[in-house]
Amino acid sequence: MNNTIFRDGYAIRDQFAAYFLTFTVCGWIDLFTRKIYKDILMDSFKYCQLKKGLVLNAFVVMSNHVHLIARAGNREITLSDIIRDFKKHTHHSMMPVIQSDAESRRLWMLHQFKYYGTRNSKNENYQIWTNGNHPEECFSHGFTQVKINYIHENPVRAGIVNHAEDYVYSSAANYAGKRGVIDVEVL
Repeated sequence: MNNTIFRDGYAIRDQFAAYFLTFTVCGWIDLFTRKIYKDILMDSFKYCQLKKGLVLNAFVVMSNHVHLIARAGNREITLSDIIRDFKKHTHHSMMPVIQSDAESRRLWMLHQFKYYGTRNSKNENYQIWTNGNHPEECFSHGFTQVKINYIHENPVRAGIVNHAEDYVYSSAANYAGKRGVIDVEVL
């Protein structure tokens, strides 16, 4: 498939529309098996909500990727800018943890993230996140509901929980009328 066509097929064209997005760890490395990394993501989402106008509608953090539905909530900062800043900040927040003695997989992870970093001309050293986000605009209520269900059922399909709302690092609890780990704007 022609790369230009592929990239054009998955682009954020309307910077202020809601999009289904996927953030993937390079090499599908299971980084988010530890609470500390998931908490970095939650804190970063909260910061982006408060300071950058991120409107988060749904999300799930799996072991090596994150799915979300989000949009830019004001006209000052675009969705692409928020995504860029989120990925950059979480990268810089997670690297010291990965490099610490507390991370038993430290040497292997550093080797892997260095491998991906050296293959990206825009990167200085290590790379945690892949460059793409596979954005799909939420163009209708039906499409959006399918994506919300897909997001929330991820941990169930993976055999992590029996009920979507029981998975802590997801907005499924919010949609079930319970308090989630972070606030979302329920659709």
